[in-house]
Amino acid sequence: MSRLAGKIALITGGSSGIGKATAAKFASEGAQVIIADINEERGIVTAQELGSNVEFIGTNVAKAVSVVALFKHIKEKYKRLDVLVNNAGIVRDNTLKKLTEADFDKVIAVNLKGVFLCTKQAEELMRENGGVILNASSVVAHYGNFGQTNYVAAKSGVIGMTKVWARELGKNKIRVNAVAPGFIQTDMIAGVPDKILDIMAEKVPLNRLGKPEDIANMYCFLASDEATYITGAIFNVDGGMTI
Repeated sequence: MSRLAGKIALITGGSSGIGKATAAKFASEGAQVIIADINEERGIVTAQELGSNVEFIGTNVAKAVSVVALFKHIKEKYKRLDVLVNNAGIVRDNTLKKLTEADFDKVIAVNLKGVFLCTKQAEELMRENGGVILNASSVVAHYGNFGQTNYVAAKSGVIGMTKVWARELGKNKIRVNAVAPGFIQTDMIAGVPDKILDIMAEKVPLNRLGKPEDIANMYCFLASDEATYITGAIFNVDGGMTI
């Protein structure tokens, strides 16, 4: 039997990379999937590609008015939400000396504030029947990463919020967990030279970069009824690089 049959799932940043792989996995497991993404052209194409049980809604997760409109649509059309995957994220890397306030604010707005805004709305929809909230962190939240002050700050904040929400929302049968991917082959590293990618892979005990499907599989497990006693946990999916 499909592990997510009958569930309504929202995936932010779902038009590419890990988000798209997660949407595809959830749809294949029987879920009705809503992709929320700021890139409307790519989002429409992705939804059409993944099938009739995938819908796209243009959304800017950093803007409260956009997030409220998204959840109003979900409530009116589906009456409930079972799974939220806070996947939307961006990078604006630079060393502290060169990092601008604008780039710091942009990453925090999408990667941290966006998680807050979406979860605040999701909690209301899940309060009666319970649900699952899954947040995208990163292994760099554990050890820092050169040139990523803004990104590390946001992903560390996601871990903190995950733990707080697990405590607060458990009474309503809402589980909250986070996944911390390692080096994953997505558009975020598309411009990195092969030589650097090889060096990155050598740092991983499994001797390869991760695939978006590796993260999607973990999200699927955590969203399913197989994980009903797991909350407040942070799962590194990184090929062992944080050992």
